[in-house]
Amino acid sequence: MTSDADCVFCRIVAGEIPAEVIRETEHTLAFPDVSPQAPVHVLVIPKDHRADLDAVVAADPGLAGELLRECAAVADQLGVRESGYRVVTNIGTEGGQGVLHCHLHVLAGRQMSDALG
Repeated sequence: MTSDADCVFCRIVAGEIPAEVIRETEHTLAFPDVSPQAPVHVLVIPKDHRADLDAVVAADPGLAGELLRECAAVADQLGVRESGYRVVTNIGTEGGQGVLHCHLHVLAGRQMSDALG
């Protein structure tokens, strides 16, 4: 497994920083965002350190699919799949990425703006 000792998400995967685990697979981990933007705000990350979704797709397209499946599984587990949820990922500084470890946000529990269509 690849990791970065300075990466907060790698430290969560390693158990050095505690997190409430919502779901875990061999390759992914899901836990609540520490700064939630919705009543349900869970991060789904690959356990391997990859800077962003582009890096995941380039290295392991199957893992990209697994991340999306886990987002749906989180929504199902938390009971928001029927009412609706949003999956967001940010790539790069201008894209709003704050932690340089791929992470997908699962947001639900309130009406989301339709600004994105």
